Amino acid sequence: MNPRPVLLVNGPNLDLLGRREPEIYGRDTLADLEERARRTAADLGLEVDARQSNHEGVLIDAVHEAMTDHAGVIINPGGYTHTSVALRDALAALPVPVVEVHLSNVHAREAFRSHSYVSPVATVVIAGAGPTGYDLALRFLAERIVRQA
Repeated sequence: MNPRPVLLVNGPNLDLLGRREPEIYGRDTLADLEERARRTAADLGLEVDARQSNHEGVLIDAVHEAMTDHAGVIINPGGYTHTSVALRDALAALPVPVVEVHLSNVHAREAFRSHSYVSPVATVVIAGAGPTGYDLALRFLAERIVRQA
């Protein structure tokens, strides 16, 4: 397929997966999710470049790298979903497809979680599928990348 990897970006507090509110986010750790994504990507002929940060600027810098070095982006922006115009603007500048992923169904939770600055600039939004959402995102990108090749 495409030699450029898919960028997998996880935002603030996702480093606490498996410990933070497991009744909402599940028991899988971030390392578990990243390993699952790598396995799924390999099955699809892709590679994953996984990043996580609790710092907005670090996430934006990773997204900027995707402008030339990545075939697509999967992002779980965490709390920045609802607050970061800067992250939204960085994603909007990308020439590659962007998939927004949320482990929980953000629309079935607190009202403030229903608003996303990222969704309007994402190619696809997946919410509430748990870890399977990352698999779905990779499958979508694999099909999109093949069509563009």
